[in-house]
Amino acid sequence: MPEELKDQESQPLDLQRYLDVARRRYPYFLVSLLVGWLLVWGASWILPPKYKSGTLILVEQPTMPKDYVTPNVNEDLQGRLQNITQQILSRTRLVHIIEELNLYPAARHNHITPDEKVEKMRKDIKIELVRDTHEQITAFNIFYSAHNAFIAQKVTGELTKLFIDENLEVRQQQSEDTTNFLRSRLETARQSLAEQEAKVRQFKSQHIGDLPSQQASNLQILSGLQSQLQNEEDALNTAQQQRVYLQSLISQYRSLQVVSKNPDGSDTGLPAIDKQLEKLRSQLADLGSHYTDEYPDIRNLKVQIAKTEKAREQLVAELQSAKDNPVKAADTVGSGDPLQHSAILQLQGQLDASQAEIGNRERAIVALKAKVGEYQGRLNDEPASEQQLADLTRGYDQSKANYDDLLKKENESQMATSMEHMQQGERFRMLDPPSLPLKPDFPNRLQFSGIAVGFGLMLGLMVAGGLEFLDERLHDEKVLRELLSIKVIAEIPEIVTPADERRGTQKMWLSWAMACIVVAVILVGSAFSYLRG
Repeated sequence: MPEELKDQESQPLDLQRYLDVARRRYPYFLVSLLVGWLLVWGASWILPPKYKSGTLILVEQPTMPKDYVTPNVNEDLQGRLQNITQQILSRTRLVHIIEELNLYPAARHNHITPDEKVEKMRKDIKIELVRDTHEQITAFNIFYSAHNAFIAQKVTGELTKLFIDENLEVRQQQSEDTTNFLRSRLETARQSLAEQEAKVRQFKSQHIGDLPSQQASNLQILSGLQSQLQNEEDALNTAQQQRVYLQSLISQYRSLQVVSKNPDGSDTGLPAIDKQLEKLRSQLADLGSHYTDEYPDIRNLKVQIAKTEKAREQLVAELQSAKDNPVKAADTVGSGDPLQHSAILQLQGQLDASQAEIGNRERAIVALKAKVGEYQGRLNDEPASEQQLADLTRGYDQSKANYDDLLKKENESQMATSMEHMQQGERFRMLDPPSLPLKPDFPNRLQFSGIAVGFGLMLGLMVAGGLEFLDERLHDEKVLRELLSIKVIAEIPEIVTPADERRGTQKMWLSWAMACIVVAVILVGSAFSYLRG
């Protein structure tokens, strides 16, 4: 058996054999073709027609340039369109449209639930995006199919209105949500900025005098205090010298003697005054070579020199008087000279004033040293205060920058929200009104006619091939030779009578007539589908 199959597979295609099969089975093929075509083509006229209405919605860009007002809504049009589509195709929206326009009335008798109606309506709605060369969405189509052309047009109009209104509402809501969010963040930033300002203000109030901004003034004040302290110390030294000098004069007056030497060999009386006067003049000459006459020490020395000279003149006058009147001088020594007593009182007053001045100077020096220490402490604490203030200022600057940025964004968002309320942003505009379909979109009867031809051809081939397969008769002499085990020596030719010829001719004309009728029926049906479909 395998060898026989191999022989059959190796044999070339026998076209004559297939032509013989076609001649024998053509009536069944033509009838099956016609029946198959009629079934499919007739179904196209039985199925309920559905009309598709469509409209084109243009996506208009904002009329206000983005350089002036930046939109604060989602720029992803496709994502926003999907969101809008989900909202419009929600059960609540579609049930409202179904009830308002009385859609799918036949479904009531079939006991279809509202959810099933909604799913059916969703299948009847179709949305197609229109893109430009840059793959940007510039428009989109909305289609709705119904068994009534006017209903399809009306529902398409409702869907178009919902898309336009929903887009405006969504953009306005998104813009308002963005503005409200920025407003809440701005309020939080304002509170944070107020807290930072309070901390900086409190720190400055607690560190008055040792702030980094006061460093220059502190240095200037410290320099002035140090200069003032130096002057006070110089004045104190001068006052102390004056006190010593006055004490020596008083001592000399009280121990007035003619002799000019003390028991220890030191000068007293007039020689001591001359020596003191010479010392003061030497100091004056030394200071005069370095300072002007307005220098405090020079002015103090001049006063001391004047007082010393006056005291010397008085002492010289008293000694001269004692020399002229020895008795009176002895009495003066013994009982006390009123003039000498007056000089001593005068010197004692000057000594008390000098002592008071010394006390005042010492107290002033103590106060100045305390102030100098205070300002030096401020300067020493200034680096730590500067670091703390820098930390506070850094936080304040960050809060201020954040507040200013949010304030700018909030103002821009308010402008964008106003633009959306004025419908100056991106919006949907119906470019073409919903169409009123004149021919049904389904079924496409001309297309069904073509499908029917294909179905009829396939059915005819199946019927003819099935009959040929079930037929056990031999119709080919070649097959007969293959079945015989001996060779055929002679053949008896077919005897054709005139009656057989007439029957063959009639059968041929009948087959051509049947083929023409089938083709004519298909062509007429297709033309009718084209004209009336």
